[in-house]
Amino acid sequence: MPAYVIADVTVTDAATMEEYRKQVPATIAKYGGRYLVRGGAHEALEGEWKPNRLVILEFPTMAQARRWYDCEEYKGPKALRMKAGRTNVVIVEGAS
Repeated sequence: MPAYVIADVTVTDAATMEEYRKQVPATIAKYGGRYLVRGGAHEALEGEWKPNRLVILEFPTMAQARRWYDCEEYKGPKALRMKAGRTNVVIVEGAS
């Protein structure tokens, strides 16, 4: 079953985030992932959630998404992302 990494990102250092954006795509692709959403326009329909910048990645499985998140290749970019702002991240299993 596919899995989705959903991130709500608040950027506080644009230059560092730009460096992250250059480095991360190769790590995602290596683990079979792809971008579905990368910061496009969004509209809250219900509730109090006020996301800033949404990113949604798709991976073949939950295990593969977790492998990517924990992999050695992502450690450097992840540190850049953490330095560049605040992020809430979840992994969600898709429907079959």
